Amino acid sequence: MNTANPAFQDLDRRHVRAHARPARLAPAWRWPRALRVHGRGIAALALLLVLMFPFLWLVQLAFRPSADIFSDDLLFTPTLASFASLLQGNFPRSFGNSLLVSTLSTVLSLAIGVPAAYALTRWSFRARRQVALWILVTRMAPPIAFTIPFFLAWRWLGLQDTVLGLAIVYLTFNLAIVIWLMQTFFEAVPPALEEAAYIDGCGVWQAFWRVTLPLAAPGLAATAVLCFIFAWNDFFYALILTRTEAITAPVAIVNFLQYEGWEWSRIAAAGTLVMFPVVVFTLLVRKWLVHGLTAGGLKD
Repeated sequence: MNTANPAFQDLDRRHVRAHARPARLAPAWRWPRALRVHGRGIAALALLLVLMFPFLWLVQLAFRPSADIFSDDLLFTPTLASFASLLQGNFPRSFGNSLLVSTLSTVLSLAIGVPAAYALTRWSFRARRQVALWILVTRMAPPIAFTIPFFLAWRWLGLQDTVLGLAIVYLTFNLAIVIWLMQTFFEAVPPALEEAAYIDGCGVWQAFWRVTLPLAAPGLAATAVLCFIFAWNDFFYALILTRTEAITAPVAIVNFLQYEGWEWSRIAAAGTLVMFPVVVFTLLVRKWLVHGLTAGGLKD
């Protein structure tokens, strides 16, 4: 090779300059590796702590001694005295009334609303959309607007201060929720599955019970929990329509606010007990809110 050739000499000089260039400097700062890898998890945990702070604070107040109820010290000796004091009054009966009223209203809402939602989804008839719209209209008015009509009607019917009367009130408000939510889940069930059941000899209601309803089980469970929560947490109608016999747990907590002073320990303990069933039901039904059983029901 002729290295005296000017072309080769110029090529050698460019090669030397290319290798003599300094390497690019790394950025002056970088996120720590743990933060880059687990950043989303850390942010989600921080958000969870912010959202759970009132609940956690209430729970620690329930287990804190009454003498230290206003103390900011997080280190204390837990005690069950506040929960034990609740057993000595009428709170257990009120707690039982809440369970009975919420369960009864949920069962009645599902028994009436699920068939109605199925009929509005599958059967074609005149004014079907108008009927569905008027069902939704019942939830548009504020509940306080129906206070006087309910109070007068329940006093005339003898349903005031009764578990059945309170359950019927919650039924009237939960029925629209059941119908509209279950319509969505029934629409996700392919009608071809019901047609196959008809070919096998099933009637309309047999196909509904054996095919459609099992496939809509996630929606049924989620709707039931929502109805239970709405009935369980209600305070307004339970306060207006009950006196002593059918008083519920949210109203019973107000009785701890007395002229002599507010019993903060018992309020915190009662609030913790009232939230416990709702938290348990929510954890049990969490997967039903996201996943559906109809996926893959038909093959393309």
